[in-house]
Amino acid sequence: MKYYIIAGEASGDLHASNLMYSLAKMDTSATFRCWGGDKMKEAGGEMVEHYRNTAFMGFLEVAKNIRAIFGFINKCKGDILYWKPDVLVLIDYPGFNLRIAEWASKQGLKVVYYITPQVWAWHKSRVHKLVKFTNKLLVILPFEEAFFKKYGYEATYVGHPLTDAIRKFEPDHEFQRSFDHQEVLAILPGSRKQEIRLILPDMLKAAQDMDRTILLAAAPAIDTKLYNDIIDGVGMTDRVSLVRNKTYDILSVAKEALVASGTATLETALFGVPQVVCYKSSTISYMIAKRLVDIPFISLVNLIAGKEVVKELIQDDMTAKNIHDELLKLQINRQKILDDYTFLKDLLADSGASDKAASEIYQMVQ
Repeated sequence: MKYYIIAGEASGDLHASNLMYSLAKMDTSATFRCWGGDKMKEAGGEMVEHYRNTAFMGFLEVAKNIRAIFGFINKCKGDILYWKPDVLVLIDYPGFNLRIAEWASKQGLKVVYYITPQVWAWHKSRVHKLVKFTNKLLVILPFEEAFFKKYGYEATYVGHPLTDAIRKFEPDHEFQRSFDHQEVLAILPGSRKQEIRLILPDMLKAAQDMDRTILLAAAPAIDTKLYNDIIDGVGMTDRVSLVRNKTYDILSVAKEALVASGTATLETALFGVPQVVCYKSSTISYMIAKRLVDIPFISLVNLIAGKEVVKELIQDDMTAKNIHDELLKLQINRQKILDDYTFLKDLLADSGASDKAASEIYQMVQ
């Protein structure tokens, strides 16, 4: 079978690659063509476009790059028609993938949405469009199945693929030994250039006077120069170690973490590391989002738990001082946070999400 898979950021690349490995076990004739990243390429995908070229964050950034975005969409449509896949698998990335889903449905293609857009958070009216233009919805958060059912639609909960990724993680013991007896602060500032520029400076300033070994997790698609320029700009060249392709190893040795809102907040929780969640976008993007988004929290940790497990510092509240103050509180509240993490892990369980999702897709295509 021919599987055309589209993911638009680092987390989607990870989950798509694990899905591809699972599909290849079930379908020995499987071939993959992809929009995604390095992990999907390693899993055997023929890469059409890397997500580093297509990732734009926030309403303002999308508006400024709208011509480029529509150029990518048209390129994708043409490539799908050329390759003629048996099924199109969409991974999150709603701004791009919802447009592709609508078009592909009209072409008579089978469309599966794995890791559906967060329609429960904003623009709930999109739930009807999402269902109309897809053949199957595979959801990864415990409450999403019930959300779709409320609207009269069927979605299949397969569990969260992060539990698979972390279960498969093989630690670098030499890396871990090098940080024995050190108090490590992990900094995970996101995977897009815009968010790194806005968030990382204050994260670093917050840790300036703390007696910590600072490990900064570099995103795969981001040039080292961007990180070094920010580190130099806050005068911390000798304090910060930039580590690439070892986010899980960093979390395995960290005592605390500063994390940009996104998938990384849940990864940090599953590794049992107390964290402060940070988020900032352009002023215009934030004001638009504030009017549209209808959720009590922005981090996956708090959303899944249904309560504040970790502190979220958003937009104007995300200052170096506030981050520093919350870092100090982590030492006091550590045990409570760890107890809440245990509750979170019980909600998610070790589900085998990638295998379940692959099985649903393979059965549908057959």
